[in-house]
Amino acid sequence: MSPAAKPRTLPRPFNYHWGGGQIVEEAAFSAEHHEPAIQLLEYEGGEHDGLWQIRFCFYNPKGMFQRSPMVIGEDEMKGLRAALKKTPELRRLLKKLVE
Repeated sequence: MSPAAKPRTLPRPFNYHWGGGQIVEEAAFSAEHHEPAIQLLEYEGGEHDGLWQIRFCFYNPKGMFQRSPMVIGEDEMKGLRAALKKTPELRRLLKKLVE
């Protein structure tokens, strides 16, 4: 199994053309070819102030954010499951997704 992802500073900013804010929680796992991540985004300011969203994304092996769909297999699921144990709010919201 691949090692845990290198931690990135939290919170840290994100920005979309409709608004931005902070990544407040992140579960990530270093897989063989990429680093899948599940992030809890909290918007700041404007009409989306206080809104939370979940982003499914990945980083390349050099740690650069990728703007492509995240694709994971069973090994990555195990790693992400372990990483989610450190993200209580993100885990709570994801449980709502599968209930």
